[in-house]
Amino acid sequence: MPVFEYTGLTEAGKNVRGIRDAESSKVLRQILRKDGVYLTDARAAEAGAVAGEEKTGLGREVDVGAMLGFTGVSSQDLAIATRQLATLIAAGIPLVEALTALVEQVEQPRLKRIMGAVKQKVNEGSSLADALGEHPKVFSALYANMIRAGESSGALDVVLVRLADLTESQAQLRNKIIGAMLYPAIMVVVGIAIVSILFVVVIPKVTKIFEDMNVALPWTTRILISVSSFARDYWYLVLAVLPAVVFGVRRWVKTPRGRAWWDRAQLRAPVFGELVRMLALSRFAKTLATLLASGVPLLTAMDIVKNIVSNTLLADVIEKARDSIREGESIAAPLKRSGQFPPLVYHMIAIGERSGQLEEMLQNVAKSYEAQVEMRIGALTSLLEPVMIVAMGGGVAFIVFSILMPIMQLNTFIPQ
Repeated sequence: MPVFEYTGLTEAGKNVRGIRDAESSKVLRQILRKDGVYLTDARAAEAGAVAGEEKTGLGREVDVGAMLGFTGVSSQDLAIATRQLATLIAAGIPLVEALTALVEQVEQPRLKRIMGAVKQKVNEGSSLADALGEHPKVFSALYANMIRAGESSGALDVVLVRLADLTESQAQLRNKIIGAMLYPAIMVVVGIAIVSILFVVVIPKVTKIFEDMNVALPWTTRILISVSSFARDYWYLVLAVLPAVVFGVRRWVKTPRGRAWWDRAQLRAPVFGELVRMLALSRFAKTLATLLASGVPLLTAMDIVKNIVSNTLLADVIEKARDSIREGESIAAPLKRSGQFPPLVYHMIAIGERSGQLEEMLQNVAKSYEAQVEMRIGALTSLLEPVMIVAMGGGVAFIVFSILMPIMQLNTFIPQ
């Protein structure tokens, strides 16, 4: 059944718009009429437009969003929809009917359009995994492959619950990290803005009194005047060069050589390097455990996990481990040889392989690193606040000291 984007008028004359599925625009008009809405315009939200395959109308908007890095569907929206679908299928409702009910329940506009397109594909005979795979910006390879494994094993509802749990846990961890770093980031922005105003507006007016002085200025004052003069006279140069440098660095980091250097530097960075490694290992362990528990073959699961781990250095280790496993070796041995995985990881994996409880051991590894990440983030946040306050106070003290010292020197030359 096709999905329509519509606009209309209520009996009170208020404009409304929404998304709804119907057999045709005529049927849609009748349905909306019963709800007290008079249809003024309707157009089909086709799968190609949703996926960005068409270059007109909605397709253009989606392409722009994709270029900017936004999918329009949050992890929380996806997790809720996944859990709702799992509940419907567990209740014995056929897949097409469950998708129809899901389209009506979903409130997020873009996800509603996509699920309508997915339902249409499934109704035409496509598998759910293949239909979801046509929208890779929203449904990752991990998501589609787990759905495929669930369809093959007949445990789709169980796999959907696991997917919902995985998506929710990743979203919660991401939100905790963003929430912990939000206050320090705001302080940095406010501090930079205040210092910029001081150097461009306030300090040049104050330092004018030093121009006609015949005394040698302290080195701190000379530095302050030089920086202030540069900021006042060449502020436009800073605004032009800084974005260009950032853009150039980002482009270089996207090259294979630049990406390898950046990922290696991240892991070696003091304080934050260990946190980056813990986040990657937690994601590796949790994702691999979920895939194996859902019936995905080990080699396929390793391929998927390799693409999910964002650090190329760790991804290369996983790829080499997959090749070793294909040749009959265990999982733990190549991870140990790499030197990039801590002893906790490969020892737990080795125990899981021997005991036949690999999924449980991987889950334990993921929980351990998630707890350590939360603890580290809390400690870093507590440490960052006083450090930033001291740094900002030191900057203000330098400015005050640089201005007051020449004034004090001038007073010593005034005859009493």
